[in-house]
Amino acid sequence: MGVTKSEIFSESQNQIATVAKVLGHPARIAILQQIIKAKSCICGDLVSEIGLAQPTISQHLRELKNIGIIKGDIEGTRVCYCIDEKKWDEIRDLLATFFQQDICGKDCC
Repeated sequence: MGVTKSEIFSESQNQIATVAKVLGHPARIAILQQIIKAKSCICGDLVSEIGLAQPTISQHLRELKNIGIIKGDIEGTRVCYCIDEKKWDEIRDLLATFFQQDICGKDCC
């Protein structure tokens, strides 16, 4: 399998691809939806809500945190996660700009 040459793509293309890759797993979407539904930070409730093992949840949280869409605060022995609203808006705008492109002229197939 070849190596992706990310340097030949624009910054925007790389950002969209990174976000799409992270959001491309249904467990991560479920985690985000659970945090949004709570309307506050979530501290350890995800395992019972989503039904995956703690190590699996932790792995998905790490991927979401790596792109900055969630942030975590340590409270004792637990980490509480919430949506980073600034990053959420940045990602929403990035994807909106991509999907709002005109895709077809009048003579499209």
